[in-house]
Amino acid sequence: MKATGVLVTEQETDARALPPRETFPAFYRREYPKMVAIAAAVSGNRAVAEDLAQEAMLRAHRHWDRVAIYQRPGAWVRRVTINLSLSATKRAAAEMRRMLRISEPSALPEPEAADDRIWKAVAKLPGQQRAAIALFYLEDRPIDEIAEILEVSSATARVHLHRGRQALANALGPEEVSA
Repeated sequence: MKATGVLVTEQETDARALPPRETFPAFYRREYPKMVAIAAAVSGNRAVAEDLAQEAMLRAHRHWDRVAIYQRPGAWVRRVTINLSLSATKRAAAEMRRMLRISEPSALPEPEAADDRIWKAVAKLPGQQRAAIALFYLEDRPIDEIAEILEVSSATARVHLHRGRQALANALGPEEVSA
């Protein structure tokens, strides 16, 4: 293809049609605080959440050439953050079970005191419900985006959110849970 006397390849034509890619530092500054909040809601531990969010961002950086061209790279890093958070929660629970089998009750570490009654209750929800609650209330994500991030149908995302709300209403009282 010729354009004003310059030979333009098909690849270059395709590249011109794409929107400009965001730089990783700008993406990091915008998304990292959100990933910490999501990881904290899912894992129940702020210090662990910072590590998990950092790991998710490190993975995004490693694959930035591929991630940057996604229509919504933030959705990709949210999925990674949630997966890492759920895995960390499972590992911590397995470690606690192992410690219960081999330790005296007095030797067990004290769980961290929760700053907020609601998030303490959220931390007790199953992983997908925790993630749905975090994405809906912390980030004001619509159901369709929650479904995409959790890699489930919209109906399933609605069920996770509904069941999470029901469990919170039972634990906290309906007046503390808004629909």
